[in-house]
Amino acid sequence: MRIGVVGLGLIGGSIFKNILEGKKHEVVGISRSVNEFNVSKDYNNLKGCDLVFVCTPMNVTLSILDKLNEYLDEKTIVTDVCSLKEFVSKKTYNYKFIPSHPMAGTEHQGWEYAFPDLFSGATWAVTLKEDTNKKDFELLKSIIEEFGARVVLTTPKEHDRAVALISHAPMLIAQALCKNIEDNELAQQLASSGFRDTTRLAMSNIEMANDMIKMNETNIKEVVSMLNSNIDNLYNSDYKKEAGKIKKFREELYK
Repeated sequence: MRIGVVGLGLIGGSIFKNILEGKKHEVVGISRSVNEFNVSKDYNNLKGCDLVFVCTPMNVTLSILDKLNEYLDEKTIVTDVCSLKEFVSKKTYNYKFIPSHPMAGTEHQGWEYAFPDLFSGATWAVTLKEDTNKKDFELLKSIIEEFGARVVLTTPKEHDRAVALISHAPMLIAQALCKNIEDNELAQQLASSGFRDTTRLAMSNIEMANDMIKMNETNIKEVVSMLNSNIDNLYNSDYKKEAGKIKKFREELYK
């Protein structure tokens, strides 16, 4: 199988390196900055690909998907890796487009931090379109599983709500927690592993973070409102009892 990867940052670079290491498929990369074997700036190299991963920042993904119309035909399956799915699911293209999103990453960014095992044990959301062929989905699923990830089917709307709960709002909260101690020197001196782990998401890629906040604003605001209500409820409850339930829930979640 011939697989193309457009954009070789952390996600795209990890996909590229995984395929290259696995040696099961031919892989070609499109990048403006990475100079490696089988990587170029020429989109013509994507012609003849069976599958193409678009791994560019969200704010340029739609333009890249449009551009691919010039180079790909109805035989090629294309997927993206954007952390939002509604905005990419509204158009049709010459090729077969199946939106998806790998739930994997680190606080780092760029080709140099990409590694083949990034997706090992991760979940990978796929949002099928009405015209998605089952055979095409199965092919995409098989490649994702080769990366070591597990496919979870959902809808674009449900996906964007869920990632606001588990990723986008937590990132915003982590940033706000950092701002809380900007003017407190003692808090900065005392901050240790607990604060470091709680605020790891504040180290997120700035461009990606900006896209998340601007493009998923409604869902994020609902999550923040829910958070405030849950904090109030905890204050006014039998806290020890509720904290015990939450601890058990957290243990089961990552068992």
